[in-house]
Amino acid sequence: MGIAKKVAVVDDEFFISKSLSFILEKAGYKCSVANDGQAGLDIIKREKPGLVILDITMPKMNGYQVCKAIRNDPEIKDTHVIMLTAMGQEADQKASLEAGANEYMLKPFNPRQIQKRVAEIMEK
Repeated sequence: MGIAKKVAVVDDEFFISKSLSFILEKAGYKCSVANDGQAGLDIIKREKPGLVILDITMPKMNGYQVCKAIRNDPEIKDTHVIMLTAMGQEADQKASLEAGANEYMLKPFNPRQIQKRVAEIMEK
């Protein structure tokens, strides 16, 4: 399985990370899950996934910090990052994009929509 088939799910809400990984593994992707920002960054650096689905509000490092760290690391700087969050204010979306996220999606999410978007990104 090539690098393009790897997805990292970084979210401190167990139900969210579990359901996302279930949906994506069912679609044929290899998922790594982390429940805090630092653990997520460690997984991303180690496994170099093609896509990261990242929550904003998490312990140890928030999603903005993780995203900035990804963009500042030459080995993983081109990783596609989707911020998936319940924080729906325009300022949150702006801050996500300024931190380097490629996209911003709101919780609650539609499983089919996530699966479709991941397929579009990963099949490029």
